Amino acid sequence: MKIRLFIKPYCGWCHKAQRWLDERGIQYEALDVIADGEAMTEMVELSGQTLAPVIDVDGEILADFGPEELAKFWEKLSTTDGHR
Repeated sequence: MKIRLFIKPYCGWCHKAQRWLDERGIQYEALDVIADGEAMTEMVELSGQTLAPVIDVDGEILADFGPEELAKFWEKLSTTDGHR
């Protein structure tokens, strides 16, 4: 499973998303869209917006979310695709 988290360094929601993933031992690649213009371009292409965080789990996208939305998204992935 490939997990990428598009973040902005001073984004509180981004820090909460990272903490949520870290607390569950979920491995992911963090992409700083402020420092990496290509990551920003890809994030906009995937999500249709410039707001962060955006998470890409094997092509399933969740954009501009908080921990509650991430938990629901993750649960949906676990039940429909066998991820966990």
